[in-house]
Amino acid sequence: WPLWGTAALLGCLAPLYLLLGLLSDPRADVSPGEFAAGLYSVTAEVVPILTFFYAIMAAMAVWGYLFSPRSVGLMHALPIDRNGLFVTGTLSGLAMLLIPYAVTGGLVCLIALAWGFLDIGAVCVTAAAVVFMNLIFFGIATLCAMCTGHQLALPALYVAVNFFAVAAELLIRWVSSGLLFGVSQVSGDSLLEFLSPMSYLAGHLNDRYYTGEAGERIFYLEGFGAAALYGLAGLVLLGLSWALCRRRKSERAGDVVAFRWLRPVFRYGTALLSGLTLGRLLYELLRMALFHYRDYALVIPVWVCMALAGVLGYYVASMLLEKSLRVFRGSLPGVAAVCVGAALVCGTVSMDVFGAERWVPDPSEVEMVYLGDYEVQF
Repeated sequence: WPLWGTAALLGCLAPLYLLLGLLSDPRADVSPGEFAAGLYSVTAEVVPILTFFYAIMAAMAVWGYLFSPRSVGLMHALPIDRNGLFVTGTLSGLAMLLIPYAVTGGLVCLIALAWGFLDIGAVCVTAAAVVFMNLIFFGIATLCAMCTGHQLALPALYVAVNFFAVAAELLIRWVSSGLLFGVSQVSGDSLLEFLSPMSYLAGHLNDRYYTGEAGERIFYLEGFGAAALYGLAGLVLLGLSWALCRRRKSERAGDVVAFRWLRPVFRYGTALLSGLTLGRLLYELLRMALFHYRDYALVIPVWVCMALAGVLGYYVASMLLEKSLRVFRGSLPGVAAVCVGAALVCGTVSMDVFGAERWVPDPSEVEMVYLGDYEVQF
């Protein structure tokens, strides 16, 4: 209760600010359209960010017993099965998320009703969008809580799952820009942005308006359909979390990964991210000293840097999984797999398997052309 109580108390500051503004100017004339515009603006610009951070805090509070051997042993010894525990935890978490929004929105609606500018349609759309965003973010946080058994690993995994697709695409473009001609590391829209709810909602959820027949402005929430689809996806993630909760072993409390079949995913996923980030940074540090005469990267040095960084990430992940520094014995097959994976990434990108160098946009799609002249001195 301190979590949602504090959030509700802070949320009351918004209607208080609105009330004081209306009382200070008795002649203020707020139309229902302006009220709808304000609701949609807050929903698009503030709610996704607040829900993103608040959902992980609610999940850590609700599922915190899964991360301590004593707590999970106590909870699983109670006369209630895991289905009851999961349903109770899910409803509690969603209630913790929605109570502050309900308190804040209810007070705003009372003030709007008293001053005569309440828009019921805008309130319903805003409430539905808030519910959808809470479902997707709490669904992701719950799924991450079921996949890990460590309190500190949960927020890290939550952030990684939310931004993995966008980050991986940016890193691949970063590597491609050094190996392929004419490929920019920031060109074009993200193809996998829809896999990152936070990134997609921040860019596609907006308050818009169109002009009606009488010349009035009619406001609407752009991206509401995407928020609804994310809400359905959140329900699917909660169902998947329920299936994992039933199969989760109590002895995994305290482990970074709660399921054995997820250990290779964590180990090689960490190696991949380490290779794409630290490997590319390592090459950039060496490029000016060793390969400063080339505008584009060399495949073999890039592969070596990515392989070294990938192996480092592989051993770090292994140490976290085993809770020990003694992870070198019997690790040669995994190290070889990381090196082969780095070679496949570099080879696939350098050979331009997907035709990035041959792609030319349609003239109607070109918005800006930048030309530069670089003088080369020998």
